[in-house]
Order: sequence, then structure tokens, then C-alpha cells
Amino acid sequence: MTIERKQTDKSRARKRADAIRDFRCKNLIVVIEDPENPRNIGTVIRNVNAFGAEKVYVIDPRGVLSDDWNELRTEPKLSKLSVSAVKWTFVKRFGSTEECLAHLEKNHFVSIVTSPHRQGMSNILLDEGDFTEHAKLAVWFGSETRGISDLAAQRSRQCVSIPMFGMIESLNLGTSSGIVLYEITKQRRQYQSRNRLRTSRENPTPALLVGES
Repeated sequence: MTIERKQTDKSRARKRADAIRDFRCKNLIVVIEDPENPRNIGTVIRNVNAFGAEKVYVIDPRGVLSDDWNELRTEPKLSKLSVSAVKWTFVKRFGSTEECLAHLEKNHFVSIVTSPHRQGMSNILLDEGDFTEHAKLAVWFGSETRGISDLAAQRSRQCVSIPMFGMIESLNLGTSSGIVLYEITKQRRQYQSRNRLRTSRENPTPALLVGES
């Protein structure tokens, strides 16, 4: 690839990034807890990027991923599985659920978990939830076979489930994360848009006086 072509591609990417900046959901983190299939990590990263969440945290006790995001961005398999979304999405690895929870709580994030009904928790259906209530929100998705851990559930504010009406009431991680993120990002984008509009109305740009430039 020539230098000119590379510069053109970078320019296009920068224009695209500028165009979508206002549609990104600030302070929305997606947490994948102990995923067993690397393919699912790539799919979730792709969903996060497509729907406009801010970051992905991966709890990876087996050390499959690198601790360095710049290395992750150039990792061929992960790039292929995420259809290059990992190049544009910040990914942070944690060695344990406790480590990730401590980091989120230190930075004032409220966690919610995605799981079927759990005793002792506030359980809501996805289409009944208000996901704009907390300025900083972390949405957790559990392991493909074990689901969300008890520790993550105990330290979370709510348990969210997807309404299902078929004979098979289960979805894979890629599908469930896409459905959940669509609803949450839609709500938070609308909320951000209303706030921007209200702010612009309350603080309009002063009109130029005659003779000013």
C-alpha cells in the first residue's frame, strides 16, 4: 500500500470518527466475565463498537488476552473475529472478577448483570428498565455455560433479562449482547441528545454585534 493510500484511509477513518463522536455512549462499559470461546469475545467487541458503547472489560483468569491494548489491537485472530472492531474499541483485561469490580467501584460505576431471574436481586425485563438512571454504567455478561458469577451478581444493582417466548429460552453470548446493547445504547443516546439540546438552548452562542467578525 502506498503512503498516499495510507494517508487517504486515515483521513477517511478520522472523518468517520468525528462524524459519530456525538453518538457514542459515554461512560458505558461492557464486561465479559470469563468467556470460554475467543470467537464470542470478538463478537461482543463488534457489538460494542457497532452500538456505540465506550469500552470492553474482559475478565480473563486464564490469561488468553494481552494486558496491552495496543497488542490486542494488532492481534490477527481477535481482529478477524471482531471484523477489525478491536482496532477502534478500547479493551482492558482483568485477571479476576474481584479486580474488575474494585476498579469499577473505585471509578464510581454502577454494575448491572444480564441473567435470568436471580433470587434476592432486583430483577427487571430489558424492555422495562431505565438505563439512563446512572451516569456511569457497567453491563455484565456471564460465561457461556456458567452464566454470571455470584460475586458479580451480589455487587450489582440489578439483574436484567431478555423477554423470550419460545420453547428454547436461551441465546448465545453474541446474540444476547447485541439485543441488550441495542436497548441500553438507544436509551442513553436519546438521553445524551436531549441534554445536549437543553444545554445549547440554555447557553446559546452569543450573537455577533454589528461590525464584529
